[in-house]
Amino acid sequence: MNPAKGVLNRNFEFQRTYRSGRCMVSPVLVTYVRKKKGGGLMYGISASRKIGCAVQRNRARRIVKAAARELLQGVSGSFDMVFVCRRATVGSSSPEVAAAMRRHLEKLGVL
Repeated sequence: MNPAKGVLNRNFEFQRTYRSGRCMVSPVLVTYVRKKKGGGLMYGISASRKIGCAVQRNRARRIVKAAARELLQGVSGSFDMVFVCRRATVGSSSPEVAAAMRRHLEKLGVL
């Protein structure tokens, strides 16, 4: 387990990851990953109003957070990650989102 897990919650942190990170896209999730020199693993979850009302956005964030909780334990290294929820995330289960997230992280060289 990676002990240094933090949360991205500032706009400039998200923007920096969007601009200089690499991304993978699937129908349920978009993943941005940016390698950094130190500071451990930090991740953030984004859900726009296009997904739906606040209840649906919060559900999408909970699904992604549950999927990330298991997968991010196996990550070694220092990365900033942003997971962007899509409309299909609301209707998906946590294992479906976890499978998409695993594919993204493997292709991006994180896992």
